[in-house]
Amino acid sequence: MKICVLGCGLRTPLLIHGLIHSTLHIAEIALYDLDPARAQLMAQIGCEIAAGTRTPVSEHVDVHRALEGSDFVISSIRVGNMETRAADERLSLECGFAGQETTGPAGFAMALRTIPVALRYARIVERLAPSAWFVNFTNPAGIVTQAISNHTGARVVGICDTPAELLSQIARVLAAEPSNVHCDYFGLNHLGWVRSVRVGGKEMMDQLLNQDALSRRLYPTQLFSPDLLAAIRLLPTEYVFFYYNQEVARRNQLHAGVTRGEELQAMNDRVWSDLETHIRAGNPAAAFDAYRRYLNRRNASYMLLEGAAESAFQVSDPDWDPFAGETGYHRIAVETITALTSSSPRSIILNVPNHGSIQGMAPDDIVEVPCMVDHSGPRPLAVGTLPDPVRGLLLTMKHFERLTVEAAVTGRWDTAVFALTMNPIVASWDPARHFLERLAQQDTGYFSSYQRRDILQSTALTS
Repeated sequence: MKICVLGCGLRTPLLIHGLIHSTLHIAEIALYDLDPARAQLMAQIGCEIAAGTRTPVSEHVDVHRALEGSDFVISSIRVGNMETRAADERLSLECGFAGQETTGPAGFAMALRTIPVALRYARIVERLAPSAWFVNFTNPAGIVTQAISNHTGARVVGICDTPAELLSQIARVLAAEPSNVHCDYFGLNHLGWVRSVRVGGKEMMDQLLNQDALSRRLYPTQLFSPDLLAAIRLLPTEYVFFYYNQEVARRNQLHAGVTRGEELQAMNDRVWSDLETHIRAGNPAAAFDAYRRYLNRRNASYMLLEGAAESAFQVSDPDWDPFAGETGYHRIAVETITALTSSSPRSIILNVPNHGSIQGMAPDDIVEVPCMVDHSGPRPLAVGTLPDPVRGLLLTMKHFERLTVEAAVTGRWDTAVFALTMNPIVASWDPARHFLERLAQQDTGYFSSYQRRDILQSTALTS
């Protein structure tokens, strides 16, 4: 099979490693990025990873050549690169909200930029590789998957490693084998909850919720107080922190004097330079060492800034091998592709059309739920009625997501302001309008013709 990767960011080597060391029979891994030098560097690293195998890793300067004949397309683009994320998050902070790339105003800005580009790529896939699965890893994953699902004929499925990370951590906290732990999960991307945890058929939620020492170990830092978890009787994924504790997240960012995007921009600039230097010098071992250190620091500092005002540069480098992790970016992609080529169905949490999984939601609403997946595609399992503590938040966010897609597709100013107004983190017209006006002034490269009735004229969009 041919697998095309759109967007050659810094997690590309991890993805290539997962694909190369899987049971998949891969004839080619084709890499494409708008920056040819970046694609070339990642192809060189990929060839080192694939050394001794029969899987070629190639870079392409023509997206059509990269996509043509693909069986799977993994989309992991970042429009405007990390600099734009950092700018969006800083603007969000200045406008009174925590800066986070997939939630609140910064997430909305990312969606507006990304949806037109994602749709363009999906339509090329629809034309040149109509039977391919478009595996969307591009953030904000739920909104982007919604746009592709509603506005193209591409066979799309959205993936995210966040649910698997929580489920894996639950197993570790309970000192149980992951295969023996069964969790009932539901939600939207970066807005999900676990409502039941069974080990060997025994329900363990009360034990997790009633023992503070256990519940505190579920997250990188204390994102949720034990009394909050006990009140809702659910275990949220870490991104729900930005809805339940928005002011805490913003205060911690202000105290630290930096946003996560700004942290990552500094880290990324250094590791890109290191990788280029070592590969050009013919020293792949040094490149992999630098890359492992980068991933370790990035992973070890995850959510510490927002949850505890602790910067990544205050975190010591842990000594572990990110390539060998049981969960992560590469694992969910490989697991999904493997399932989609198999005759034996397996359960995976994916972003797919609802089709009756969650009662009270439209059939074409993209939801994040457990699915049975095989070569015929993903089939969402029945979740049923939403629990009372989260129903309003989830349905409001779904309405926001659909309005955001409409704003990105139609380019209507009023729809964009109303969409951001509906986001529960913003929840007010004037702050929404103010953010969009500031965004237009700040980001002239993408919104140079940003007018009250025509906000998305710029076509200078990049991976």
